Amino acid sequence: MSQRRIEITIPEEMVPFVLLSDGEAQLKRNAMLLYPYIQDGTISHGKAAEILGIHKLDLIVLYSRMGLDYLTESEIDLKKDIETVRMARRKDAVR
Repeated sequence: MSQRRIEITIPEEMVPFVLLSDGEAQLKRNAMLLYPYIQDGTISHGKAAEILGIHKLDLIVLYSRMGLDYLTESEIDLKKDIETVRMARRKDAVR
């Protein structure tokens, strides 16, 4: 994975939390930088994992350990999606 150095302006109090030498801490920081783009649909979990150089499942587990859900749909939306799939299967079975 190629890397690029950038310069950003942050509050002085954030410096210890951004300048990390521990690999796991760097991965978490970088994953958190990508998370808003996953939430708004700009990128997928798979693309974020690819950017970070890890497997998608490892990223999902990392977010889970940090208290961030993989599935963000409400239970009602999930039930609607399941019903839509069931209806589509019934239509296919009739054909």
